[in-house]
Amino acid sequence: MRQRDRTSWERVRLANSGWLRPWEATLPPGSQTGPTTYAGLVRSLTRQARDGRMLPWLIFYDPVVGRGRPDFAGQLTVSGIVGGSASWGQIGYWVDERLAGRGIIPTAVALAVDYCFEVMHLHRIEIAIRPENGASLRVVAKLGFRPEGLRPRYLHIDGEWRDHLVFALNAEEVPGGLLRRWESVRRR
Repeated sequence: MRQRDRTSWERVRLANSGWLRPWEATLPPGSQTGPTTYAGLVRSLTRQARDGRMLPWLIFYDPVVGRGRPDFAGQLTVSGIVGGSASWGQIGYWVDERLAGRGIIPTAVALAVDYCFEVMHLHRIEIAIRPENGASLRVVAKLGFRPEGLRPRYLHIDGEWRDHLVFALNAEEVPGGLLRRWESVRRR
């Protein structure tokens, strides 16, 4: 994430506020507040990235490669990165509603997983999804994430503690890379 992307990020977030609200993390009562501006968010995420705890990425989409600057499409974050004997991270993402259903998020997730496994040498990636989020459930199904079960009242989302289904992949489950597997699924 860069400061120069503020206008695009804020425009898309504002246009999608209602669509994203049911899936967005919120702070429970009594929590310390986080950044209140885009600049503060970028500084916070960049600091965590430098500490090796997070990978914050913006997603851009160019339907006609080479026509100019791609459209800002959303965000993907690998958070909770732990090394050592655990060696894992968790992916969260969102996409502009007008671009949903075009394979953008599965592609972004596949790229992020490959980076985590091949460059960061993580062993495991998890994605937690509210059971009501059919679009995200389709993403993990398309990519072959393994369902691991329900975590009751797992994350504070849209003002309440919400149940989440957890899906995971270990590095040895995608020896040729997740992007390659996803591309072969798309060609079929």
